[in-house]
Amino acid sequence: MITVPDEGYIDVDGGKVWYQVINGRSSGTPLICLHGGPGYPHDYLEPLAGLADARPVIFYDQLGCGNSERPSDARLWILDRFVVELRQVVAALHLERVHILGHSWGSMPLMDYALTRAPELAGLILASPCMSVKRWTEDGRALVAQLPSEMRDSIERNEAAGTTATPEYRTAMHEFSIRHICRLDPWPLAAQRSGAKSNDDIYTVMQGVSEFNITGNFRYYERAERLHEIDLPVLWICGRDDEARPETLAYFQSLVPGSGLAVIQDAGHFAHLEQPEAYLAAIRGFLARADARGAPPSS
Repeated sequence: MITVPDEGYIDVDGGKVWYQVINGRSSGTPLICLHGGPGYPHDYLEPLAGLADARPVIFYDQLGCGNSERPSDARLWILDRFVVELRQVVAALHLERVHILGHSWGSMPLMDYALTRAPELAGLILASPCMSVKRWTEDGRALVAQLPSEMRDSIERNEAAGTTATPEYRTAMHEFSIRHICRLDPWPLAAQRSGAKSNDDIYTVMQGVSEFNITGNFRYYERAERLHEIDLPVLWICGRDDEARPETLAYFQSLVPGSGLAVIQDAGHFAHLEQPEAYLAAIRGFLARADARGAPPSS
Protein backbone atom coordinates (compact mmCIF):
# COMPACT_ATOMS: atom_id res chain seq x y z
CA MET A 1 0.00 0.00 0.00
CA ILE A 2 1.25 3.47 -0.93
CA THR A 3 0.87 6.02 1.86
CA VAL A 4 1.27 9.27 -0.09
CA PRO A 5 -1.60 11.13 -1.82
CA ASP A 6 -2.74 9.66 -5.15
CA GLU A 7 -1.51 12.73 -7.03
CA GLY A 8 0.96 15.47 -6.28
CA TYR A 9 4.44 16.86 -6.80
CA ILE A 10 7.86 15.65 -5.73
CA ASP A 11 10.91 17.84 -5.22
CA VAL A 12 13.80 16.64 -7.40
CA ASP A 13 17.08 18.19 -8.48
CA GLY A 14 16.10 21.20 -10.59
CA GLY A 15 12.41 21.52 -9.72
CA LYS A 16 9.19 19.61 -9.06
CA VAL A 17 7.83 16.61 -10.93
CA TRP A 18 4.17 15.59 -11.07
CA TYR A 19 3.12 12.05 -10.22
CA GLN A 20 -0.08 10.01 -10.13
CA VAL A 21 -0.81 6.70 -8.39
CA ILE A 22 -3.55 4.41 -9.69
CA ASN A 23 -4.94 1.98 -7.07
CA GLY A 24 -2.54 3.08 -4.40
CA ARG A 25 -4.35 1.06 -1.72
CA SER A 26 -3.39 -2.26 -3.35
CA SER A 27 -0.88 -4.47 -1.55
CA GLY A 28 0.68 -5.66 -4.83
CA THR A 29 4.22 -4.65 -5.70
CA PRO A 30 3.96 -1.21 -7.37
CA LEU A 31 4.92 -0.53 -10.98
CA ILE A 32 6.49 2.78 -12.02
CA CYS A 33 6.06 3.70 -15.70
CA LEU A 34 8.98 5.75 -17.02
CA HIS A 35 8.07 7.58 -20.22
CA GLY A 36 10.12 8.13 -23.34
CA GLY A 37 11.11 11.13 -25.39
CA PRO A 38 13.19 12.51 -23.90
CA GLY A 39 10.59 15.16 -23.13
CA TYR A 40 7.47 13.20 -24.22
CA PRO A 41 5.30 12.94 -21.10
CA HIS A 42 3.42 10.03 -19.60
CA ASP A 43 0.00 10.37 -21.26
CA TYR A 44 0.74 7.97 -24.15
CA LEU A 45 1.48 5.22 -21.59
CA GLU A 46 -2.03 5.40 -20.12
CA PRO A 47 -3.04 1.89 -21.29
CA LEU A 48 -0.63 0.58 -18.65
CA ALA A 49 -3.15 1.72 -16.04
CA GLY A 50 -4.94 -1.51 -16.96
CA LEU A 51 -2.39 -3.30 -14.78
CA ALA A 52 -3.74 -1.54 -11.68
CA ASP A 53 -6.18 -4.36 -10.96
CA ALA A 54 -3.28 -6.18 -9.25
CA ARG A 55 -0.93 -3.45 -8.03
CA PRO A 56 -0.45 0.32 -7.79
CA VAL A 57 0.59 1.79 -11.13
CA ILE A 58 2.57 5.01 -10.92
CA PHE A 59 3.05 7.58 -13.64
CA TYR A 60 5.22 10.65 -13.43
CA ASP A 61 6.29 13.31 -15.89
CA GLN A 62 10.02 13.81 -15.97
CA LEU A 63 11.22 17.30 -15.20
CA GLY A 64 10.70 19.75 -18.04
CA CYS A 65 7.60 18.26 -19.68
CA GLY A 66 3.95 17.39 -19.18
CA ASN A 67 2.52 18.40 -15.82
CA SER A 68 5.94 18.89 -14.22
CA GLU A 69 7.83 22.15 -13.85
CA ARG A 70 9.70 23.45 -16.90
CA PRO A 71 12.97 25.04 -15.81
CA SER A 72 14.88 26.80 -18.55
CA ASP A 73 18.36 25.66 -17.54
CA ALA A 74 19.55 23.33 -20.33
CA ARG A 75 22.28 22.01 -18.02
CA LEU A 76 19.58 19.92 -16.35
CA TRP A 77 19.06 17.80 -19.46
CA ILE A 78 21.66 15.12 -18.83
CA LEU A 79 21.20 11.41 -18.22
CA ASP A 80 22.75 11.36 -14.75
CA ARG A 81 20.25 13.93 -13.43
CA PHE A 82 17.33 11.83 -14.71
CA VAL A 83 18.77 8.78 -12.91
CA VAL A 84 18.92 10.82 -9.69
CA GLU A 85 15.37 12.03 -10.39
CA LEU A 86 14.11 8.45 -10.58
CA ARG A 87 15.82 7.63 -7.27
CA GLN A 88 14.21 10.70 -5.68
CA VAL A 89 10.76 9.68 -6.92
CA VAL A 90 11.16 6.16 -5.49
CA ALA A 91 12.31 7.60 -2.15
CA ALA A 92 9.52 10.20 -1.96
CA LEU A 93 6.87 7.54 -2.55
CA HIS A 94 8.44 5.34 0.18
CA LEU A 95 8.70 2.33 -2.14
CA GLU A 96 10.56 -0.48 -0.44
CA ARG A 97 9.87 -2.85 -3.34
CA VAL A 98 9.05 -1.77 -6.89
CA HIS A 99 8.96 -2.89 -10.50
CA ILE A 100 9.89 -0.27 -13.11
CA LEU A 101 9.01 -0.13 -16.80
CA GLY A 102 11.13 2.12 -18.99
CA HIS A 103 9.79 2.81 -22.47
CA SER A 104 12.14 3.95 -25.25
CA TRP A 105 14.37 6.72 -23.80
CA GLY A 106 12.99 5.80 -20.38
CA SER A 107 14.92 2.53 -20.58
CA MET A 108 18.21 4.43 -20.36
CA PRO A 109 17.84 6.07 -16.93
CA LEU A 110 16.17 2.85 -15.77
CA MET A 111 19.14 0.71 -16.82
CA ASP A 112 21.62 3.07 -15.18
CA TYR A 113 19.51 3.03 -12.02
CA ALA A 114 19.43 -0.79 -12.07
CA LEU A 115 23.21 -0.90 -12.47
CA THR A 116 23.52 0.81 -9.08
CA ARG A 117 22.02 -2.40 -7.63
CA ALA A 118 19.20 -0.49 -5.95
CA PRO A 119 17.84 -2.98 -3.38
CA GLU A 120 14.21 -1.95 -3.86
CA LEU A 121 14.12 -3.11 -7.49
CA ALA A 122 11.97 -6.23 -7.93
CA GLY A 123 11.95 -6.41 -11.74
CA LEU A 124 12.65 -4.48 -14.93
CA ILE A 125 10.54 -4.12 -18.06
CA LEU A 126 12.66 -2.72 -20.88
CA ALA A 127 10.07 -1.64 -23.42
CA SER A 128 11.27 -0.79 -26.93
CA PRO A 129 14.56 0.16 -25.28
CA CYS A 130 17.84 1.72 -26.31
CA MET A 131 20.79 -0.03 -24.70
CA SER A 132 23.22 1.01 -27.42
CA VAL A 133 22.97 4.24 -29.39
CA LYS A 134 25.26 2.73 -32.02
CA ARG A 135 22.92 -0.22 -32.47
CA TRP A 136 19.82 2.03 -32.33
CA THR A 137 21.23 4.25 -35.07
CA GLU A 138 22.15 1.28 -37.26
CA ASP A 139 18.66 -0.17 -36.85
CA GLY A 140 17.04 3.17 -37.68
CA ARG A 141 19.14 3.56 -40.81
CA ALA A 142 18.24 0.04 -41.89
CA LEU A 143 14.56 0.92 -41.60
CA VAL A 144 15.02 4.21 -43.45
CA ALA A 145 16.63 2.23 -46.26
CA GLN A 146 13.33 0.39 -46.71
CA LEU A 147 11.42 3.60 -47.45
CA PRO A 148 10.65 4.65 -51.03
CA SER A 149 13.79 6.09 -52.59
CA GLU A 150 12.51 9.68 -52.76
CA MET A 151 11.65 9.65 -49.05
CA ARG A 152 14.94 8.04 -48.11
CA ASP A 153 16.81 10.62 -50.15
CA SER A 154 14.78 13.44 -48.59
CA ILE A 155 15.64 12.34 -45.06
CA GLU A 156 19.34 12.05 -45.80
CA ARG A 157 19.53 15.29 -47.76
CA ASN A 158 17.57 17.44 -45.30
CA GLU A 159 19.31 16.09 -42.21
CA ALA A 160 22.68 16.77 -43.80
CA ALA A 161 21.61 20.32 -44.70
CA GLY A 162 19.85 21.01 -41.39
CA THR A 163 16.58 21.69 -43.20
CA THR A 164 14.35 19.31 -41.27
CA ALA A 165 11.40 21.74 -41.22
CA THR A 166 10.71 21.28 -44.93
CA PRO A 167 7.40 19.69 -46.03
CA GLU A 168 9.20 16.90 -47.91
CA TYR A 169 11.20 15.92 -44.83
CA ARG A 170 8.07 15.92 -42.68
CA THR A 171 6.29 13.74 -45.25
CA ALA A 172 9.14 11.25 -45.22
CA MET A 173 9.23 11.19 -41.42
CA HIS A 174 5.47 10.69 -41.32
CA GLU A 175 5.90 7.60 -43.47
CA PHE A 176 8.60 6.32 -41.12
CA SER A 177 6.32 6.97 -38.15
CA ILE A 178 3.29 5.13 -39.50
CA ARG A 179 5.50 2.16 -40.31
CA HIS A 180 7.54 1.95 -37.12
CA ILE A 181 6.26 4.30 -34.38
CA CYS A 182 2.45 4.09 -34.36
CA ARG A 183 0.40 2.82 -37.27
CA LEU A 184 -2.94 4.05 -35.96
CA ASP A 185 -4.48 6.95 -37.88
CA PRO A 186 -5.22 9.26 -36.25
CA TRP A 187 -2.93 8.68 -33.30
CA PRO A 188 -4.80 7.93 -30.06
CA LEU A 189 -5.75 10.94 -27.97
CA ALA A 190 -3.32 9.88 -25.23
CA ALA A 191 -0.40 10.15 -27.68
CA GLN A 192 -1.72 13.45 -29.00
CA ARG A 193 -1.78 14.83 -25.45
CA SER A 194 1.82 13.74 -24.94
CA GLY A 195 2.77 15.53 -28.13
CA ALA A 196 0.99 18.71 -27.06
CA LYS A 197 2.75 18.74 -23.67
CA SER A 198 6.17 17.60 -24.85
CA ASN A 199 9.38 19.61 -24.69
CA ASP A 200 11.33 19.54 -27.93
CA ASP A 201 14.23 21.41 -26.35
CA ILE A 202 14.99 18.44 -24.12
CA TYR A 203 14.84 16.11 -27.12
CA THR A 204 17.20 18.31 -29.11
CA VAL A 205 19.74 18.68 -26.31
CA MET A 206 19.79 15.01 -25.40
CA GLN A 207 18.94 13.13 -28.59
CA GLY A 208 19.57 15.55 -31.42
CA VAL A 209 18.22 15.74 -34.95
CA SER A 210 15.99 12.69 -35.22
CA GLU A 211 15.33 9.11 -34.13
CA PHE A 212 18.27 7.86 -36.18
CA ASN A 213 20.56 10.88 -36.36
CA ILE A 214 21.59 11.14 -32.72
CA THR A 215 23.81 14.15 -32.12
CA GLY A 216 22.72 15.02 -28.55
CA ASN A 217 24.53 14.49 -25.29
CA PHE A 218 23.63 10.81 -24.90
CA ARG A 219 25.04 9.91 -28.30
CA TYR A 220 27.77 7.78 -26.73
CA TYR A 221 25.41 5.76 -24.54
CA GLU A 222 26.42 2.07 -24.63
CA ARG A 223 25.33 -0.42 -21.98
CA ALA A 224 25.22 -3.75 -23.83
CA GLU A 225 28.57 -4.75 -22.36
CA ARG A 226 27.17 -4.28 -18.82
CA LEU A 227 23.88 -6.14 -19.19
CA HIS A 228 25.39 -9.27 -17.67
CA GLU A 229 25.54 -7.39 -14.35
CA ILE A 230 21.74 -7.40 -14.02
CA ASP A 231 20.56 -10.06 -11.58
CA LEU A 232 16.84 -9.35 -11.56
CA PRO A 233 13.77 -10.58 -13.43
CA VAL A 234 13.85 -8.77 -16.78
CA LEU A 235 11.33 -8.59 -19.62
CA TRP A 236 12.28 -7.17 -23.00
CA ILE A 237 9.22 -6.16 -25.03
CA CYS A 238 8.67 -4.46 -28.40
CA GLY A 239 6.46 -4.45 -31.47
CA ARG A 240 7.21 -6.63 -34.47
CA ASP A 241 7.70 -3.51 -36.64
CA ASP A 242 9.28 -1.42 -33.88
CA GLU A 243 12.20 0.92 -34.50
CA ALA A 244 13.64 -0.94 -31.51
CA ARG A 245 14.00 -4.03 -33.66
CA PRO A 246 13.15 -7.48 -32.28
CA GLU A 247 16.47 -8.85 -33.53
CA THR A 248 18.32 -6.33 -31.39
CA LEU A 249 16.21 -7.10 -28.33
CA ALA A 250 16.90 -10.80 -28.80
CA TYR A 251 20.61 -9.97 -28.71
CA PHE A 252 20.17 -7.94 -25.51
CA GLN A 253 18.12 -10.78 -24.02
CA SER A 254 21.00 -13.18 -24.66
CA LEU A 255 23.20 -10.99 -22.45
CA VAL A 256 20.88 -11.20 -19.42
CA PRO A 257 20.58 -14.83 -18.31
CA GLY A 258 17.01 -15.84 -17.60
CA SER A 259 15.42 -12.74 -19.08
CA GLY A 260 12.31 -12.95 -21.26
CA LEU A 261 11.38 -11.47 -24.61
CA ALA A 262 7.88 -10.60 -25.87
CA VAL A 263 7.37 -9.42 -29.45
CA ILE A 264 3.90 -7.97 -30.04
CA GLN A 265 2.59 -8.74 -33.52
CA ASP A 266 1.08 -6.08 -35.81
CA ALA A 267 2.59 -3.25 -33.78
CA GLY A 268 5.39 -0.71 -33.79
CA HIS A 269 7.09 1.40 -31.14
CA PHE A 270 3.74 2.22 -29.50
CA ALA A 271 2.72 -1.43 -29.26
CA HIS A 272 0.90 -0.72 -25.98
CA LEU A 273 -1.45 1.60 -27.91
CA GLU A 274 -1.80 -0.58 -31.01
CA GLN A 275 -2.26 -3.96 -29.31
CA PRO A 276 -3.05 -3.18 -25.67
CA GLU A 277 -4.54 -6.56 -24.77
CA ALA A 278 -1.54 -8.58 -25.96
CA TYR A 279 0.86 -6.05 -24.47
CA LEU A 280 -0.74 -6.02 -21.04
CA ALA A 281 -1.04 -9.81 -21.02
CA ALA A 282 2.71 -10.16 -21.60
CA ILE A 283 3.54 -7.70 -18.82
CA ARG A 284 0.96 -9.12 -16.43
CA GLY A 285 2.43 -12.59 -16.81
CA PHE A 286 5.97 -11.33 -16.27
CA LEU A 287 5.02 -9.38 -13.15
CA ALA A 288 3.23 -12.38 -11.66
CA ARG A 289 6.30 -14.55 -12.20
CA ALA A 290 8.63 -11.90 -10.81
CA ASP A 291 6.43 -11.46 -7.74
CA ALA A 292 6.40 -15.21 -7.18
CA ARG A 293 10.19 -15.30 -7.41
CA GLY A 294 10.52 -12.57 -4.82
CA ALA A 295 7.86 -13.88 -2.42
CA PRO A 296 9.10 -15.04 1.00
CA PRO A 297 8.99 -18.79 1.59
CA SER A 298 5.80 -20.10 3.16
CA SER A 299 5.99 -21.05 6.82
